[in-house]
Amino acid sequence: MGRRGGGKRGGDRWRGAKGPRTQRPQRADYEEPVKTNAQFEQYYNQLGILEDVEKENFWSTLRRELPNSFRFTGSKGHAVSVQKILKKRYIPEIESIEYNRAAVEAPTSIPWFPHQLAWQMVTPKHVVRKFAPFKSFQQFLVSETCAGNISRQEIVSMIPPLLMDISSGMVVLDLCAAPGSKTAQLIEMVHGGEESRIQKVIRDSKLHHQRGVNLDGKANNGPIEEKEEPGDWSDQGRSTGLVVANDVDYKRAHMLIHQTKRLNSPNLLVTNHDATMYPSIRLPSEDRSDRKPVQNRYLKFDRVLADVPCSGDGTARKNANVWKDWIPGNAIGLFPTQVRILVRALQITKAGGRVVYSTCSMNPVEDEAVVAAAIERCGGPAKVNIVDCADQLPGLERKPGLKAWNVMDRLGSIHDSWAQVQDDPGKLVEGMFPPEESLPLDRCIRVYPHIQNTGGFFIAVLEKKGEIRAKPESESQRIEPKTSIVSAADKIRAQPTNGSLTATKIDALDKIAPPQASEDAENLTTAARQNQEIAPNVEPVSARKHELEDQADTYMSTKRIKVRDEVDDAAPRGGEDREVHWPPPPGAQLDVSRPETAALPEPDSVEKKTITASTKPLEPTAADYKGKRNSGQQPFEEPFKYLATDHPELQTIYNFYDLNPHFPRDRFMVRNATGHPVKAIYYTTGLARDILTTNEATGLKFVHCGIKMFVKQDVQRENTCRWRIQTDGLQVIEAWVGEERVVRLWKKSTLKTLLVEMFPKVTGDGWKGLGEIGERVRDIDLGCCILRVEKGSGEDAFSESFVLPLWRSLHSLNLMLPKEDRKAMLLRLYNEIVPLQDGSKARLDRKKDGATANAQNNASLGVDGEKDDAPDRSNDLQAILDATSDEEVIPATDDET
Repeated sequence: MGRRGGGKRGGDRWRGAKGPRTQRPQRADYEEPVKTNAQFEQYYNQLGILEDVEKENFWSTLRRELPNSFRFTGSKGHAVSVQKILKKRYIPEIESIEYNRAAVEAPTSIPWFPHQLAWQMVTPKHVVRKFAPFKSFQQFLVSETCAGNISRQEIVSMIPPLLMDISSGMVVLDLCAAPGSKTAQLIEMVHGGEESRIQKVIRDSKLHHQRGVNLDGKANNGPIEEKEEPGDWSDQGRSTGLVVANDVDYKRAHMLIHQTKRLNSPNLLVTNHDATMYPSIRLPSEDRSDRKPVQNRYLKFDRVLADVPCSGDGTARKNANVWKDWIPGNAIGLFPTQVRILVRALQITKAGGRVVYSTCSMNPVEDEAVVAAAIERCGGPAKVNIVDCADQLPGLERKPGLKAWNVMDRLGSIHDSWAQVQDDPGKLVEGMFPPEESLPLDRCIRVYPHIQNTGGFFIAVLEKKGEIRAKPESESQRIEPKTSIVSAADKIRAQPTNGSLTATKIDALDKIAPPQASEDAENLTTAARQNQEIAPNVEPVSARKHELEDQADTYMSTKRIKVRDEVDDAAPRGGEDREVHWPPPPGAQLDVSRPETAALPEPDSVEKKTITASTKPLEPTAADYKGKRNSGQQPFEEPFKYLATDHPELQTIYNFYDLNPHFPRDRFMVRNATGHPVKAIYYTTGLARDILTTNEATGLKFVHCGIKMFVKQDVQRENTCRWRIQTDGLQVIEAWVGEERVVRLWKKSTLKTLLVEMFPKVTGDGWKGLGEIGERVRDIDLGCCILRVEKGSGEDAFSESFVLPLWRSLHSLNLMLPKEDRKAMLLRLYNEIVPLQDGSKARLDRKKDGATANAQNNASLGVDGEKDDAPDRSNDLQAILDATSDEEVIPATDDET
């Protein structure tokens, strides 16, 4: 048995180390974090949020670990089907376990979450490790999480989206979206009811009546009864809504994309902007027959979620660092940024729309104080109303918001009112204290850890009653301008002196312009620096949501921003409220040295001239983009280029899939500068297309939009369509594909064969082992097709219908699913963990062995006059390819593309 860590790699050098070999460091014993903080406990004990009998329970709960919680994701029908497996298969097994002569508590559903789609498990880890049913349950969780059907999410984090009252067709903004768990909830709500609407539209469409077949494959015997149903029907049942998810941090924005990608939504648009100054998004001009077209139209949102960066003391159960890092200055430093985010959210919301403000902090300075300050800046209760949500989410135990509170300053002193500190406020401002005007702040929602075994959270639901013009921040929140050296010197000269000693002049200078500590300027957050003219000095904090870093990246420090107060009523011609960013983001033009930016104005003229979509850049070439990805400037993003409806590649796709003419053909795009489909074709909604095309080259930073609909695939025959349907876009397009490219499957045993065997043979007698689909896949033309799994009755039938992508190769068949999805489906449908069989590798190995033997034999015999010293091609890739040239090209699965 080999020595651990020995061999050629590693040796005495411990794993992961660089440089000369060193002894592996001794592993330190784990130390339980100290969960005490005198100031933390002092402030909340005297704040009055808890009864005396609650305090012990509150602090003991806050010191315990948070229960594990998760949520079933996707459409309601699919989420419920996965949830049923949990309830029928795993919960009974866990309930049968006894530990220390007591029944083990099984996972339970959250009582206030709709349709029992959110669950939590409170069983201790040492118990979970002892029993096999928990191991099976864990495998189920891991498998479905990898497949995207389950999302690990803290319970209180699920509350804000549920209070937004979102319906299909709404335009929703998530201002501080990363890491994306709440954004995923918003996407699911925007797509609410979409599946049933599309099925009804397809069933009732004339095209399917002409074909004489329904979606279930059965013959049409007559027209289907028409029913008037509410919902979003304007786009053939497809959701016309849009979720715009934003984050100021570019890397976190991509984390957000990764988290939401599993939902495969074309209704998602991701931006990368500072939420305190979120730019106005231009819409196309609107043509009106009765009057002149409206040129200056900007997007207003039906719903906005402002889950702002906060000190995060409500997360102390899962983040032990809260105990050692909590200081009163955390909340004080974040207050201005939080107010600006909420004000901006109200500005860009439609009249009658709703803004949900939330934090994972229990500090009223970050909660009720921010709400009150934002309402005051936006015109008071006449313009913004706090919505009473007491009757929503029955089962959620909550506490009302505070109407009175005190503030702890950075030194730990507690103040009851602004009057006590206004002569020497330090970092405090008036807005941090309870407002003089009476506001129904008790309508806000406070969730404390000890009530339902959760984390701490705060939610306020605001309704915008009318158009607003936000007031500037009060004088008490402004940074006093520093006295210049010249003006200070003039004042010193004007003062009487008695001989004017140098020291006297220095003392006078200190009185006129007190020395400023440089660390405050260095520690300003990015948002504070961008609002320098009105931002107070902010101390560095470790925000739990965004980890507000006290730095400005190269791009943020060099761009020039034009910001005006947002005006919600119609702007006069030429006076639109918007921001202009220089340089433009990578979604438009990044580098002024590129030829496509030649037509753009110089940076010095940007403040006087708005870059519009009508500015036509020069057509870029591939050489223009070479080397720009890692140039050290702003991260590179490929542009969004929409394809003409009559593009030759699209025409090939329409004809091959016999695409229903009711499916929109003007929403396909590519992500490259040339605008030609090279590897992939994406699909977006109509509104997303209008936004991307209208705001091209305007400075808006779009990071992601759309789903990958088609991917170019190698084929074995010249007339085969090379574009296969990607899993991401399958749910969107499958109902509109003609019957010529559909394969129907009814038996579980047949699907299991396709899941386990990755490349089953179709040629020869191979098709006979594929059950009811054998003849169909034998005769269907090469290329991509849709496998429609139909529900039926009996042990070998499915309880629900679903679709999967299928590829017919020259000799074999392939279910185009990643390995993780195959394993998750095998566990979900068959309760089996089965190793996958890759027949193509076995065939390739046999061909390789044969090619090697032939090459060696020919070399030794000198076949065709070759010398014995001819080069050995036994491991030559070309020799293997020559030997397998008659074999099919194996298509890549979705996880390989």
